[in-house]
Amino acid sequence: MAEAVLIDLFYLKLNSQKNCPQTLLKTLNAVQHHHAAKAKFLCIKCCSNSYERHGEQDNCELETSNGLSALLEEFEIVSCPSMAASLYTIKQKIDERNLSSIKVIVPRHRKTLMKAFIDQLFTDVYNFEFEDLQVTFWGDSLKQSIEINIITAEELREIQNEIETYLRSLPALKGELTLLTSPLIPDIFIHGFTTRTGGISYIPTLSSFNLFSSSRRRDPKAVVQENLRRLAGAAGFNVQKFYQVKTDHSNNIWIMGRKEPDSYDGIATNQRGVTIAALGADCIPIVFADPVKKACGVAHAGWKGTLLGVAMATVNAMIAEYGCSLEDIVVVLGPSVGPCCFTLPKESAKAFHSLHPACVQLFDSPNPYIDIRKATRILLERGGILPQNIQDKNQDLNLCTSCHPDKFFSHVRDGLNFGTQIGFISIRE
Repeated sequence: MAEAVLIDLFYLKLNSQKNCPQTLLKTLNAVQHHHAAKAKFLCIKCCSNSYERHGEQDNCELETSNGLSALLEEFEIVSCPSMAASLYTIKQKIDERNLSSIKVIVPRHRKTLMKAFIDQLFTDVYNFEFEDLQVTFWGDSLKQSIEINIITAEELREIQNEIETYLRSLPALKGELTLLTSPLIPDIFIHGFTTRTGGISYIPTLSSFNLFSSSRRRDPKAVVQENLRRLAGAAGFNVQKFYQVKTDHSNNIWIMGRKEPDSYDGIATNQRGVTIAALGADCIPIVFADPVKKACGVAHAGWKGTLLGVAMATVNAMIAEYGCSLEDIVVVLGPSVGPCCFTLPKESAKAFHSLHPACVQLFDSPNPYIDIRKATRILLERGGILPQNIQDKNQDLNLCTSCHPDKFFSHVRDGLNFGTQIGFISIRE
């Protein structure tokens, strides 16, 4: 049984005294009868003003009488000037109620269009079921009986443009966009570490500057892309030349210019104007820079990647590919979970204790506390990076992500639907 029911009247001019047939009343009655007991959200989507697409004018007006008024009280009416605005508003209402099973009742000839918008604005967290809306207006029964099965590439781009334009109009949430930087990295590079403020993501654990979308989260790619566009504008890099790690909690490194692996937790490059990024939400986003050879790298270091040596694997890739010297490479560790909040089962903690006892607190407990930042510094120093060229204890960069919900996302704190911040770097053009 659907948790939410959406009826699409977006393209219809509804006037109960003149145009609204008994079939519409029957449809609304049927929805109310079958779903009101269990559905937590009943919604009618219509257009707030005249709206044109492909030469058609959409003008939806709900004027109520003859029994329609009382029936509509059971439904929430969302009236917006565009499909993107309407569906995004409905998505917010669905997410506020934490719903995921949705029935969409839509005129047959608009079903493919509706699905195309839904594909852009929703993720696999949601389950959609579609039903034909059997209503005829203006005597145009032939058009409504024909289902359009294909969205052309041009039409899809129009849909994406409409969504992008709407998302750009939304205000930033939770304050202004804030970037953390390090004085160790010279100005020939653009770099930074993001926090959670200044984006448009509204779901509590993703709000507001989430920079990663997946099938298990409610933030669609379109929202993440808008957050990224705002980041690029603030930092001054080209969003069209942005690449981030494809995390596998390993020590694989992609050398840009070579064939891209299926997954990798580090990237190295000497290409100007290309921005590379590592994800973090308790794991450490690490940025590497060599101002002498003008090369840079990023790495994503969770506890597994830390033990596998992903940080030094990135360093070694820069040395092998670009002729970098150990003494010239500077390394900055972005915000991550601290030893105050991160535990592992004792069997897993043993590897950190073997690396150095200082990496583990309460080692004799069933779930010792682990310091992945200290472990990363130890491995970098053992690999030959100069201690003064490693920044891991400076102001906000050293704050525990789990302890500071106002500043950072955290998997440990927020669970599976957590947001993601990044560390990024590029060589100025």
